[in-house]
Amino acid sequence: MGTHNLFLRLGDTLFLEVIACNPKAEKPKRPRWFALDEINDNTPASLKTWVVRTSDINTSVENCTESVGNIESMSRGETEWLITIPEDGSLPMNGGAPALIQWQDSDSHPATKLNDYGLSLVELHIYHPKPKKILGFLNAINLKDKVRISKADETRLVATIDTPAGLKTLASQL
Repeated sequence: MGTHNLFLRLGDTLFLEVIACNPKAEKPKRPRWFALDEINDNTPASLKTWVVRTSDINTSVENCTESVGNIESMSRGETEWLITIPEDGSLPMNGGAPALIQWQDSDSHPATKLNDYGLSLVELHIYHPKPKKILGFLNAINLKDKVRISKADETRLVATIDTPAGLKTLASQL
């Protein structure tokens, strides 16, 4: 996808991934995932979207109440996964709904290979103009933990993370 990435462990099965277009990589012939082609060099870093792990991505996509895109095969080094990506590279429900991912090695999660700095996700708060649609989507994929949903004029994500220095938040730019 022509990106470079940094990872931060948030638990045994959670991580934060910072993704950006890699100016040294060849631009793909299709739109990049996570709406990265819409970001310019002056755009500040912020929380734009999220991804949810599933053990059966085909069934999860069938159960989704909203489109999350096509299931595509990806790899980086020895890690292989299936992930949903809309053809136009957009964010499902403007970032309010997650992309879905299925790791091909079900015995271990990539987060276990990252350094543990004592960080953990406390909550992801999703603000969205249609919170009932988000809730219906999450119920359809059986996701209920650590996600709070509120009505707002625009989509916004706020992650609360417990750190050795206390609670910290990462949020979408308004």
